[in-house]
Amino acid sequence: MSELSGYLEIGTTPPAWLEVVKVARHGHQLSLSPQAWERVSCAREAVEKIAASSVPHYGINTGLGALCDVVLKQDELQRLSHHTLMSHACGVGTPLRTEQVRAIICCAVINYSHGYSGISLAVLEGLIKLLNEQVTPIVPSRGSVGYLTHMAHIGLALIGHGDVEFRGQRMPAKQALDVIDMPTITLGPKDGLSLVNGTPAMTGLACLALADAARLSAWADIIGAMSFEALGGQMNAFMAEVTALKRHPGVQQTGDNLRRLLADSPHLMRHKGQRLQDALSLRSMPQVHGACRDQFDHASRQIEKELHSATDNPLVIPYNGGYQIVSQANPHGASVAMACDLLTIAVCEWSSISERRAYRLVSPQANHLPPFLTVESGVKSGMMIAHYSAASLVADNKRLAQPAVTDNFVTSGLQEDHLSLGESAALKLDQAIDNAFYVLAIEYLLAAQAFDLIDGEDFAVGTLLAWRSLREILPAYQEEHALHLDIQAVYEWLRNDHSLENMLPIAPNLLPGS
Repeated sequence: MSELSGYLEIGTTPPAWLEVVKVARHGHQLSLSPQAWERVSCAREAVEKIAASSVPHYGINTGLGALCDVVLKQDELQRLSHHTLMSHACGVGTPLRTEQVRAIICCAVINYSHGYSGISLAVLEGLIKLLNEQVTPIVPSRGSVGYLTHMAHIGLALIGHGDVEFRGQRMPAKQALDVIDMPTITLGPKDGLSLVNGTPAMTGLACLALADAARLSAWADIIGAMSFEALGGQMNAFMAEVTALKRHPGVQQTGDNLRRLLADSPHLMRHKGQRLQDALSLRSMPQVHGACRDQFDHASRQIEKELHSATDNPLVIPYNGGYQIVSQANPHGASVAMACDLLTIAVCEWSSISERRAYRLVSPQANHLPPFLTVESGVKSGMMIAHYSAASLVADNKRLAQPAVTDNFVTSGLQEDHLSLGESAALKLDQAIDNAFYVLAIEYLLAAQAFDLIDGEDFAVGTLLAWRSLREILPAYQEEHALHLDIQAVYEWLRNDHSLENMLPIAPNLLPGS
C-alpha cells in the first residue's frame, strides 16, 4: 500500500490497520493497484462460469445458510443477490458513526482485493466511489452476531435503497448517487453473498478502536505521572533497574515514559523518603499500564492479520489451472473478537487504576492537599463528585469487559451454530474507550487542580508541560459554572489528534508501537 497526499493504493503490499484509519477518519482517497484488479477480474470470471453450470456451488447457484441444498436456475441468481441484501439488512438501533461505516467499507474493499471472493468489478468500483465521494450509508449499529447485517445495509446504497449521509445531510441513497453520477448497480451471481459475508465490519470497527486505544495509553501515562507527582510518590518504584526485571515490553515502555515525564522533579525530591512505599495505584503504573500496552500490541497484530486475510465464504481458490469453489469458515471472526475482548479488559484496567488515583487526589485521608481540592471545603464541594462520575464510568467498563466471544447461539436452522459476536466485541470496546477517556479527563482535571494548590511550579518538565497545556484551554475550577463543562472540554482535548504533539519530544515512546 502506497501513500501520497492523502491517496492510498491497495493491492501491492499488505495494508496496515493505520491505513484504514486514514481512509475512515481522515478522508484519504482509495484505489486498487492493477495487480489487485487483475486478481478480482480472474475470480469473477470463474464465478460467472460456475453460475452457468448445473453443478451446485454454495452461494453461487444455491440458496444460503440452511437453504444451501436448494439449487437455483441461472435467471434466479440476480434475484438471489438482491433478496440477500433485503433480507439481511435487519439491523436496529442508533446508526454507526460516519467514520465507522467508512472503516467497514475500506476493510471490505481490502478483503475483496485479495481476489478470492469472486465479486463483480462493478460492486467493488461502487464501494470505492462511495468512499471517495464521501457518500456514507446509514447503518444501524446493532443486530449482528458476527457479520451479515452491517454490510447488508451498506450494500443497499449500491442498489439505490436506504439512506445515506452526504454533504452533511441525510438523504435517500438514490438521490446521492444521482449527484455523484453513479448508476445503481445490478447485482450478479454471488454479489449479494460476498457483500454480507466476511469480517470487514468487525475489523473496520476494531481498526478505529486501536487508534483510540493508542492515544488512551499515552494519556494514561501522562496523567498518571501528574497524579504521582501531586501525591509525592516515591520514584524508586520506577527505577530502570526495577522495571528491567519485569520482562514484559509494555512494562519497559511505561517505565521509560514515567521516568522521562517525572525526571528532575524538585517536588518529588522534597518528598523522597517520606514513605517506604506508595499505594499500588501509584507504584504499579509500569506493571498495570504496561500489561495494557502488551494487550494493545497483541490486538493490533491480530487485527492486522485479519486485514491480510480473505474472509469470504465460499472462496474462489486457484486450483489445477482453474478455480475451485470452497465452502469454509473464514468469515468466523474469533480472532478479532478475542482481540477486542482482551483489549476491552485492558481499557477497563487503564480506567480503573485512573479512578483509584483520582480517589486519592480528592481524599484528605490519602494526601496532604486541601480536601476535595478546594480551599473552601464546606461551602464548596470541590472535585468530590467528579470522582463519583469516574467511579460510575469504571463500573460501566467492568460490565463491558465481560467477553462477547464466549457467548453463543444457534442460527440459520442449525447451520450457523457457532458465532463470534465480533461486532459486539468491537462496539463494546469502542464504548469502553469512550468511558475511559472521560475517566482520564476527570483525573487530569483533578491532578491539574492539585498542581494549582501546591506552592510554586517546581514540577518535572514533562508534567509541568501537561499542566500548562490544560491551563491553556481551562482555568482552575472555582465552581462558578457546572463542572460537566470542564470535563467535556478536557475529554475533547484528549481525543484531539494534535493534543499529544508537544508531549512526544519529552517521551517519544508514549504511543504504543513507537
